[in-house]
Amino acid sequence: MLSNLGSKVFIGGNLGNPLSDAAIKGLSSSFLEPFEVAVVEVSSYQMEIPHKHFCPSVAVLLNLTPDHLERHKTMRNYAMTKCRLFSHMNGSKLAVLPIGNQHLNEALKDHVSKCNVVWIGDFPGVKVDMVKKVANFRLPTIGVASQIQLGALKAIGNHNYYNAAVAAFCVLALDVGIDGEAISAIMGTLHAPPHRMQIVYSDTRGITWVDDSKATNVEATYTALTGLNEQKSVVLLGGLAKVLDIQGSCGFERLVDPLKYHRCVITFGSSGSMIQKTLWAAGLSIPCIKATNLEDAVNVARNVARLGLSSFHAKNLQQEKAIYASNSIAKDCGYTYKI
Repeated sequence: MLSNLGSKVFIGGNLGNPLSDAAIKGLSSSFLEPFEVAVVEVSSYQMEIPHKHFCPSVAVLLNLTPDHLERHKTMRNYAMTKCRLFSHMNGSKLAVLPIGNQHLNEALKDHVSKCNVVWIGDFPGVKVDMVKKVANFRLPTIGVASQIQLGALKAIGNHNYYNAAVAAFCVLALDVGIDGEAISAIMGTLHAPPHRMQIVYSDTRGITWVDDSKATNVEATYTALTGLNEQKSVVLLGGLAKVLDIQGSCGFERLVDPLKYHRCVITFGSSGSMIQKTLWAAGLSIPCIKATNLEDAVNVARNVARLGLSSFHAKNLQQEKAIYASNSIAKDCGYTYKI
């Protein structure tokens, strides 16, 4: 968003180039175009390292769901670690968090005291009207009161509209000379990052392949499936599942409800059998097919999408009863599958 509006931006941190690269370039006498803004992803693992000087102008914690608990042990510890992001922020600096999360609300008491706190889903903060595809912003303390049109956004899934709205809110809060009208004008030029509800292929039969392999936990997959309720998708679930609690649960039973709006599920990979059995035990109401590996899953998904389940089963009687993927459906581990 900032780049499309002409700002010189460093993008990195946990998702790519280390932040130290920006510092080194900034100190170089040969670096003629200094960065105006650094957009940095910071992981909870990095936040475990004590720091005294990390102080963003705007810091966002989009959500808190069960993840990395093999390291953090409890949701309380996880929330406390994530909220270290805000520890040294003060004055007009802005902390942006989701409304109504008990663990975050408790962690805020120890880590946020001297900066502005705003909310995703309430005012002061940002609220999204998904029917009208409009984001409304209110932050009286720094004079932000604006509205952004999201309708032109090229994205799949309701959560991506919220992501775009939060990004726009952060840009406005940075006060770098960009207004709501300018952001609305470039909304149609934005697209999802790789492996995050990314459309990787659309064929002549009207079948669209969506790669959401960055959805590496059940909660992220739940959110994506909820945003695809009207698509009647063939859903690929696989890979190596994360354990969510001390009882050894991986949480896939949570997906039974959003999956009822879709056509079928195809499981694969190391946890494919476990996912299939968990879904069946939880009362999955749509067919579930177990594939041997990712390539097989892609082939099965293509056939189901093109032929329909009845025709597919007539030609594949050896299959167990039985296009979104929370592991890569078209690109994985350096290989590309023809779809």
